[in-house]
Amino acid sequence: MRIAVDGPVGSGKTTIAQRLAQRLGFDFLSTGLMYRYVGLMVEKECKDVKNIECIKKLLKRLDFQLQGDQLFVDGRPLGSEVKSEKAGEMASKVAVIPEVREVLTTYQRRLSEGRNIVVEGRDIGTVVLPDAEVKIYLTASAEERAKRRYEEMRRFGLNVSYEEILKQIKERDLRDTTRKIAPLKPAKDAVIVDTTGKSIDQVVEEVVNLVVERKIG
Repeated sequence: MRIAVDGPVGSGKTTIAQRLAQRLGFDFLSTGLMYRYVGLMVEKECKDVKNIECIKKLLKRLDFQLQGDQLFVDGRPLGSEVKSEKAGEMASKVAVIPEVREVLTTYQRRLSEGRNIVVEGRDIGTVVLPDAEVKIYLTASAEERAKRRYEEMRRFGLNVSYEEILKQIKERDLRDTTRKIAPLKPAKDAVIVDTTGKSIDQVVEEVVNLVVERKIG
């Protein structure tokens, strides 16, 4: 069974999807980490997201692997740098590049084949796995999402402001929902779950029940 979990930045989808996978004994893939890694590599090696030839060469060198819930690139686990706000900003920029989306979508489908897996991202139910057996779309208010991201960054020891994160989230939402390629939106057959004011445990329980209903049905 493949479960697609989509939603905007800060909706809790990564944590909830990972907990869901643990509860079900499924593998877990966070596709956003792939875009974050590529974004940082583009900034480091290509300097400019318009340098398409450099980006194409970079993409050819990529080699992602998945073991359980751990994503590896070139045989090494991804580092904590992919959690930074810079990585998130660069991910949103490279996500609109057709060449990047094509390569990463192919990887995401390949890594999901033949597994019981929860795949989390922004276009899983609509583009990556349109035939997933269960599709969940998590959402929450921008203010709630900014608060969560602020608290997460503080736990990582990063000095950030709530106001700046809220501004970045609103800008990110606009980019993600209006981009021409695979804009962020719920799949037509997705179950929409609003996580505003709910604990992680409450949402995980709600989603587990949805999955069980689908399996029984």
